[in-house]
Amino acid sequence: MAHTAFNGDADGAEERMAEWSRALSDKADRYREAGQRTEELRLSAVSPDGAVQVVVKADGSLVDLQFGDRARTIPLEHLAVVVMDTVRQAQATIADEVSDVMSRTLGDEDQQTRDLVLGNLRSRFAATDDLADFHDARATNTTAHADDDDRNDPW
Repeated sequence: MAHTAFNGDADGAEERMAEWSRALSDKADRYREAGQRTEELRLSAVSPDGAVQVVVKADGSLVDLQFGDRARTIPLEHLAVVVMDTVRQAQATIADEVSDVMSRTLGDEDQQTRDLVLGNLRSRFAATDDLADFHDARATNTTAHADDDDRNDPW
C-alpha cells in the first residue's frame, strides 16, 4: 500500500522527500536571515527644526535620542511633543523597511505571512499624518493641568 502512495517508485519518493527537506531548510535559512536583518534595522528621524533626532529599532523601541542646540530654546511641554512626533516619524517608516528586507530575503514567497506581519506593523505604527489625535489629546491634557504647573505639582 505504501508503494501506491509513491506510485511504486520508492527511489523517486526518497528523492522527492530529500528535495522537499532541502527546500524547507533553505526557506528556514531565508526566514532566519530576514529576522536577523530586521533585528539590525535602525530607523532615524530628525524634527523639522533640527531640535530632536531619534533612532528606533524595527520593534519601535527608542534606542537613541539626541537634542540639538535648538532644543534649549523650546519650552519643555512643547519639546515633549517634538520628541514624540519625531519618534512616531521614525516608527512610521518601519513597515516599509521591513517590507524591503522581506522582499530581498524571501522574494515573492509567503505573501500571506508578509501581509500579516506588515499589516501588524502598519496598525502599530501609524503614519505621521495620524498624529493630529495625539496633538489634540496633548493640548487638552496640558490645558486641563495648567493649575498644577502653578503649584509646581506635576501630578
